[in-house]
Amino acid sequence: MKSKIGIKEAVKFHGHLGPYLILGVLAGEAALKKLKAKKYFGIRLKVYGANKRPKSCLIDGLQLSTGATQGKGNIEKFDGPKIKILFFNCSGKAKLTLHFKNSLLRQLETAKTHKDAESLARRLYKTDPLDIFCLELKT
Repeated sequence: MKSKIGIKEAVKFHGHLGPYLILGVLAGEAALKKLKAKKYFGIRLKVYGANKRPKSCLIDGLQLSTGATQGKGNIEKFDGPKIKILFFNCSGKAKLTLHFKNSLLRQLETAKTHKDAESLARRLYKTDPLDIFCLELKT
């Protein structure tokens, strides 16, 4: 699945390129598709484990891709030991739970410098979300 959000658009919104920004974009787009939810008001998110940088950059990618915002109240963040995102389709009972695969966690650990992080972000952008995320759909 090719992302509808370009890297330049994501960087303009967020201020710089990093892997968590791109992961948020990819996760949000995958969730909208899987849930058949409408962007902006048709989706609600609960994000766990992304309270501190750089993990919190995930939130900007999610806001950009789903249209959910903290201002509208359809995205909330919570403490947690690891990143987990719950997506809810507002026009039905469908719920999607997303976790990072262990292979993705290992890749994220290798990004030690800003240059490494940008390079990883560009590689992730071209990755199929099913290769990096565990998705569990409940209807």
